[in-house]
Amino acid sequence: MAERDPRNRTGRSPLLRGLAAAVLAAGMLMVSAGTGYGTGATPPAPGAQFTPLTAAVMTEPTPFVATDGRTHLSYELLTTSSLPSSTPLRLDRVDVRDARTHRVVGSLSGQELAEAANPVGDPLPGADGYTPPPPAPTPTVIQGSQKWIIWLDLTLDRGQRAPKVLEHHLSGAVLAPSGPSAFEETVQATRTSGIPPLNLRAPVRPGTWYSSESCCGNTHHRRGLGPINGRFHVPQRFAIDWYRVGGQGQTWEGDPARLTSYLSYRQPVVASAGGRVVEVQDGIADNQPPVTPPVPPIEDTVGNHVTVEVAPGRYLLYAHLKPGSLKVREGDRVESGQVLGLIGNSGNSTTPHLHFQVMTTAEFFPTDSPPFTFRQFRVVGQVEPRIWDDNLGLQPTGVLPITSSPNEGLHRARYPLDREVLEF
Repeated sequence: MAERDPRNRTGRSPLLRGLAAAVLAAGMLMVSAGTGYGTGATPPAPGAQFTPLTAAVMTEPTPFVATDGRTHLSYELLTTSSLPSSTPLRLDRVDVRDARTHRVVGSLSGQELAEAANPVGDPLPGADGYTPPPPAPTPTVIQGSQKWIIWLDLTLDRGQRAPKVLEHHLSGAVLAPSGPSAFEETVQATRTSGIPPLNLRAPVRPGTWYSSESCCGNTHHRRGLGPINGRFHVPQRFAIDWYRVGGQGQTWEGDPARLTSYLSYRQPVVASAGGRVVEVQDGIADNQPPVTPPVPPIEDTVGNHVTVEVAPGRYLLYAHLKPGSLKVREGDRVESGQVLGLIGNSGNSTTPHLHFQVMTTAEFFPTDSPPFTFRQFRVVGQVEPRIWDDNLGLQPTGVLPITSSPNEGLHRARYPLDREVLEF
């Protein structure tokens, strides 16, 4: 799509005029002393403009292929309004484009944009596990000086390669008292990662398993924004919670208030790849299901766990393990398939499951969360309602409502999508 020349016949950008009007309407005066180019001042860089939104990408986007057979890019755009607090703006559209060709590879507008953006500090909708999320407001209005996060989950067309560099084109209107003034800005050119996702073996023994809270969409892992050591992180972007599933589709049998009722409890956790153990934590008691426990101290968030360095800057986390079940120590070398411990319910966990992910640091806080794939598995179904750690034991029965999936069949080097049921 050809781009419109942002300048009018007087040579002044409509964006600049809109911003100036908004700032003046707020009772402020933009004054710059000594700006005459003949006085020795440096002129602006070509294409420089005032932008009502600043933007920063929070990770290096890494392309990965999921069970739908398509390439995905999942990352975040952290935006801040540069306008005074009395002047809101309306964000109408976000286009992610190939920075070389300017071809659009993904767009958000209307309801989709409203559901993919929220002010920083807002709780995750429906985070208590019981109430549905409220309808997202539309249009998306960002108050002056406010910071918002835009959750980008792009799915490319089959056979389409991810661009080497992405750019982000934002459009909307400054809502000045004198009336709305349209703006467009192209911001934050971002290189995609050239490091392919780790291709791993299963972290659990062969059987049927429920892949919960994996990418993509409005899950606690995907949209878990953490302010840690003065910076925002998304430390669980691609984490998956694993639950063992029985022959009748059940995840627990009998009394859901008993740990031993859960089929995942005390299941072996195995190394998905060989490497060196860099962190071990043990001695944290299992929580009593099915009531959500108090939030633990930050150092106990993932409970008893093992962290294994498998490549430079790549660590595998196996979390919420049963106390006393860990079979390795820091410094040990482990082989793929070696038992590391047993699934438990320690840390920030309500019902027994294995929290598994790749990290960029040996510590969970702070870290980044890159994608990964598994060498081979078979998708056998999916679960439509969001049944996760905090509400698994509160269901009428332990049987998952498993239905057919469009992604059923054998997969190699793929990432399981949220709420798929699969066989390792």
